[in-house]
Amino acid sequence: MLLGLYHRLPAHMRSLPATLRGLYLRWWRYGPQTEQMVREAHERESWSREQWDRWQEEQLQKLLPRAAKQVPVYRAWWNEHKGIANDRLENWPILEKESIRRAPESFVEEGLDLSKFLCEQTSGSTGTPLKLWWSRETTHKWYALFEARWRLWNGVSRKSRWAILGGQLIVPVSQTKPPFWVSNMAFQQLYLSSYHLKPEWIGYYLDAIEQHRAEYLWGYTSALVAIARGAIEANRRLPGIRVVLTNGEPLEQQDRELLQAAFNCPVRETYGLSEIVTAASECTAGTLHSWPEVGVIEVLDENNRPVPPGTVGDLVCTGLLNSDMPLIRYRTGDRAALAPPGTLCSCGRALPIMRCVEGRSDDVLYTTDGRSVGRLDPVLKSDLPIVESQIIQEATNRIRFRYVAAEGFTDLTEKRITEQLQQRLGKVQVVWERMDYIPRSANGKLRTVLCTIPDKERLGVPPLA
Repeated sequence: MLLGLYHRLPAHMRSLPATLRGLYLRWWRYGPQTEQMVREAHERESWSREQWDRWQEEQLQKLLPRAAKQVPVYRAWWNEHKGIANDRLENWPILEKESIRRAPESFVEEGLDLSKFLCEQTSGSTGTPLKLWWSRETTHKWYALFEARWRLWNGVSRKSRWAILGGQLIVPVSQTKPPFWVSNMAFQQLYLSSYHLKPEWIGYYLDAIEQHRAEYLWGYTSALVAIARGAIEANRRLPGIRVVLTNGEPLEQQDRELLQAAFNCPVRETYGLSEIVTAASECTAGTLHSWPEVGVIEVLDENNRPVPPGTVGDLVCTGLLNSDMPLIRYRTGDRAALAPPGTLCSCGRALPIMRCVEGRSDDVLYTTDGRSVGRLDPVLKSDLPIVESQIIQEATNRIRFRYVAAEGFTDLTEKRITEQLQQRLGKVQVVWERMDYIPRSANGKLRTVLCTIPDKERLGVPPLA
């Protein structure tokens, strides 16, 4: 209801409620202890692997028994599994996202007054967001880490002027004239819509970013790439951009190169989840460092067994910051690989290293012979005459390829990509669908690879005829 009222406001008046909301969030996110928390976060970056292991184990010994006794959903499970030690993480069941969706309050510690908590929701890439509760203490710790390792590592701060391309519906999707953005002066922020990135409108975005005098850009990779491509095509250079921070979608090498060329500054990948179970940031050496104080990370195979270091698997995490709503052995839905323990980075920080974050597990495609394929980016190199694309698996033997063509696209391009897909997926039918613009999902992201086939077909049921 409030969103509908907001959208009915004249465009020039929307910045007022956006700023008021920003003031409220600033109070929740930052406090008198923030600077001290930032300093402490930087000090912990020199801890050894042994120090981190010891610290995480101490946190687990506090968290697990307390959750088993005081969190309703966990208490019910442990009442049915007596005789198993609840202080050992490996004894806990894997927590699936759907369990939280069905009854989010049952994951909150008993007796807490939720009216005193910040109620957050995930972006809901599947269309059904999760409801989460954060205390002010948890929120302060979380955002102090953002400040320390997302901003200050890159020479900017929360007081810098910035522009963000995120998933909030800050203007109606049906709007066809600028402004496609809103100012939130509580954060020195220009919030740009990710739902209006048609090529003919990119010039308006570039004007707004320049007029805002943004010092850094932050947002979904696909949205930032759309802005960058428009800037290059228009031969526009935005002065004053010191760094581009990508979030919410994997950053492929060709996207990094395009962003660097457009904005003439470093491009850093960031990773974080509203569930507050893990996060990571890229340092100046190009290494993605995870944050151990946020959670314990496991990378598991399809049978929930640990995979060797460097091997991609399902990212399963146990949150350590939010003890009021503890998510234990939570399957995040993302896939990742960790570097071997003790691997060092030339930046000098001893934080653990994530080799890669590949995106969502439901973006893995399946072949008729039972294989799963999780990386298709080599098919779509930057030298192809394609503006953007989306691969949708409709059956194990059928792929729909949506694309926005660039100059130079020919039948030979189509043949080349079809051959590349068939080399990786077998003799699949590739259905080509040319588009002017690929719509974003419910949260404003561009799902570049999407599997829509039912589970029974993935498990070996014959594909569609």
